[in-house]
Amino acid sequence: MSQAVGPILRMSDDIDGIIQAARDDNPDKEIRVVDRHAYVRIECDPPMLLTRASIEKELGRDYPLRELETLMSSFSGVLDTSNSERLIWSRKRL
Repeated sequence: MSQAVGPILRMSDDIDGIIQAARDDNPDKEIRVVDRHAYVRIECDPPMLLTRASIEKELGRDYPLRELETLMSSFSGVLDTSNSERLIWSRKRL
């Protein structure tokens, strides 16, 4: 699974909603979750999309993506943050 991409998030009360939002935004992909107690790795084959709208739907409140960025201790892949409504993780072409 060396080509998997996605965020590594510190534990918070929002983790379950973020995981479900990732599943909602990537319906044709297997979202894998690795729970290491202090952090959670959420990953899938690239690209991985995560939208503000899906997170807000799952959490039932406003959720600016900068809030997610404060939970993200790391990530795998290349992260596109050019749009304030969504994040996309992909792989760089060599």
